[in-house]
Amino acid sequence: MQRYFAKDNKLNLRDSDIHHIKNVMRMKMGDLVEVVWNNTLYICSIDKIDPLTLSIKEEKEEQNNLFLDVTIAIGLVKEQKMDLILQKLTELGVNKIIPVTMERSIVKLDKDKFKKKKERWEMICKEASEQSKRTNIPIIEDMMGIKDLANIDADYKLVASTKEKNKMFNYYLQKINNCAKIIVVIGPEGGISDGEEELLNSLGYDSVSFGNLIFRVETAVIYVASIFNFYSSMR
Repeated sequence: MQRYFAKDNKLNLRDSDIHHIKNVMRMKMGDLVEVVWNNTLYICSIDKIDPLTLSIKEEKEEQNNLFLDVTIAIGLVKEQKMDLILQKLTELGVNKIIPVTMERSIVKLDKDKFKKKKERWEMICKEASEQSKRTNIPIIEDMMGIKDLANIDADYKLVASTKEKNKMFNYYLQKINNCAKIIVVIGPEGGISDGEEELLNSLGYDSVSFGNLIFRVETAVIYVASIFNFYSSMR
């Protein structure tokens, strides 16, 4: 059954979703769709196609989200990589994504460009949430600098490091049962600079290693989110 996120408490859908129902899925009167509003799932019947009219047949309390509140702060990367990162982080249950300006980011965005990007990114997350049957959509925060990450509330604050060799990522995974919120900072294509990593360390972020292999940024975020997804599902 196709899932959509409503734009208001009357379960009205966005124009793009209405187009999808009519012209892509080619649904008919009597067909059922899933509509999510405020983390609640509604099974709705299509009573009329034009204009689209829905009626609620069933209300369900459904929790398809991670038990662990995961935030990924990611250095700005090229558009194609960012699209993939947003999609996969959504599918793997991450709750919040923070785009961060970093020294080695190839991509540079001013406020106007970021606003347009954010609208597009939010649509990617919405569609990925529908596809993966989530009952919420990840929050994409406004663009931050490294120093802004000091204000993030979390039980564990980690930064992916290529320098750190002793503190392995799995050390923190052993403590995950005592953790409700966690944030991991991952650098852009060129990685986090030494100065940025040291600044994050001074802000309470622990440097962690993923092992001897050096991942591409898109691999690193999928690796981290996949592990959190697995451990959260075991709780």
